[in-house]
Amino acid sequence: MFDKIRRLGTETAIYGISTILGRFLTFILTPIYTHLLIPDNLGIVATVYSYIAFLNVIYGYGMEGAFMKYLSTLEIGDRKQNFSVPFVSVGIVSVILTGMIVLQSGPLARLIHVPESLSIVVVYAGWILLLDAIAIIPFASLRMERKAKTFVAVRLASIVLNVVLNIVFLVRFNMGVEGIFLSGVISSGFTLLLLSPHIVSHLTPVPAPGLLTALLRFGLPAVPAGLASRMIQVIDRPILESISGKAAVGIYQANYRLGIFMMLIVSMFDFAWRPFFLSLARDPEAKTLFARVLTYYCLAATAIFLVLSFFLSDIVTAPIFAGRPLFAPAYWSGLTIVPLVLLGYLFLGVYNNLLAGIYIEKKTGYLPAVTFLGAAVNVVANYLLIPSWGLTGAAFATFAAYAIMAVALYFVVHRIYPVPYEWARVTKIGIAAAAVFGLYAFVEIPGAGALWKAALLFAFVALMYAMKFFIPSELAILSRLFSRRPALPADLPPDSP
Repeated sequence: MFDKIRRLGTETAIYGISTILGRFLTFILTPIYTHLLIPDNLGIVATVYSYIAFLNVIYGYGMEGAFMKYLSTLEIGDRKQNFSVPFVSVGIVSVILTGMIVLQSGPLARLIHVPESLSIVVVYAGWILLLDAIAIIPFASLRMERKAKTFVAVRLASIVLNVVLNIVFLVRFNMGVEGIFLSGVISSGFTLLLLSPHIVSHLTPVPAPGLLTALLRFGLPAVPAGLASRMIQVIDRPILESISGKAAVGIYQANYRLGIFMMLIVSMFDFAWRPFFLSLARDPEAKTLFARVLTYYCLAATAIFLVLSFFLSDIVTAPIFAGRPLFAPAYWSGLTIVPLVLLGYLFLGVYNNLLAGIYIEKKTGYLPAVTFLGAAVNVVANYLLIPSWGLTGAAFATFAAYAIMAVALYFVVHRIYPVPYEWARVTKIGIAAAAVFGLYAFVEIPGAGALWKAALLFAFVALMYAMKFFIPSELAILSRLFSRRPALPADLPPDSP
């Protein structure tokens, strides 16, 4: 089991290189935006990208997951046919949709409250959607073929170009909001250019009868589910704008992006997780393996949640850029939302882990109900909490939605693909984290800020050990790591608690 988990960890780490470096490079843009754009203009960027996030679901209409499922089994057609059919299908639909957006850019700009002087960003958004959609199947193909290094190289090259263009267009040419979206168009086109050799080598003109129908049957339920999921991610911005104004959205967006560090963990895990569980679906110990993966994910994500919650505000407000803080002081009022954003992403990772049973058993029809439940909770909570809690209410609504989705999905999966998840161990993680975070929130030791926080992190590990979270085989591995002795079979006791 540990060999397979190690493989998942290795692939997660490789994807993590592109995800972490890429997100870090993108994150660099946030302080640049806060210093060069007024909150109103940053609010426009956040709003338009919120709509792009929604439309990404329509453009892809579930083909990524369907492609990965049917490529893993080759139930219909060969490998090239399983690539070509969804790739061409997504391309045709994307061209039609972007054509409609370009032709109606003016009315669409007015509809989403983009000033007439910036209506060109709607056209740019349409091109970004088209180019990114065409890249969906090639990227998924690289993941299924375990070509993680190629995947990483392409993504990093595109992200670096996007960051450089943002800086050039904003700092050198003072293009403002328009420069941000033009950078996106160029970098998305560059991505497709880099993927073109992989695309050409996998295309075939020979169709596979019945494949498109099967793909649509599997993938289309992901559209309403994906829309509801995107709603959870972005609907708080329009609601917040309607209640508190564009400036509040700009402050919220800047601080929400601090949750990017937890999103990195969730994203890099998901990149490796789906090919992993699809390839091991027929393995006799698959369910036990999946349960252990969830436990380890919860442990890693909780530790990261604590570290980031304790130290992010100090980093953001410290004068580390030529005497300037990471964020301009006008945005500091939103720092209180960061722990809630991090916790929401943690639960999203649990949700992604639980998807294994849905994909293996081809039960994607359950996903719309689960995600719409989360979306409903999110919308209601936003309207109820924002008037009294402000930005914190919006962040809490998103956290609540992800938590509800994870719980609901567990009950669904337990019926169709029961997995012996280690809930007793996961509960111990939650108890230790809650105790430590409670001390951080309510106990302050003057003059010992960083030292006190470090002590709390040590206390988290100590509590886990005291509650006997670690099983013998894990303690043996930890012992070898710290003693740096070579691995010996005799050192590996059974996995019993």
